Amino acid sequence: MSEPIPHDVGGQDECEHAIIHLYEFLDSEMTAADEQHMRDHLAHCAPCLAELSAEELVKRLVRRSCAERAPEALRLRIRTALIVQTTD
Repeated sequence: MSEPIPHDVGGQDECEHAIIHLYEFLDSEMTAADEQHMRDHLAHCAPCLAELSAEELVKRLVRRSCAERAPEALRLRIRTALIVQTTD
């Protein structure tokens, strides 16, 4: 589980701390209190909200890319090429 997002972040400003913990927020790996603190910060911080939006987009693109399957004809050509290469 993640470390809490404290109000006093010891040397880091809240934005730096929020950015470090963005993926924990996106992946729902925070306590309810930390998640609420992050929501409160994002509600009043346009740069962090923009960073969150960018990271959400990256996660969606990666998820979509991992879910797409190559056309069957391409898969067969690659499989055939691999088999030919291993028998040579």
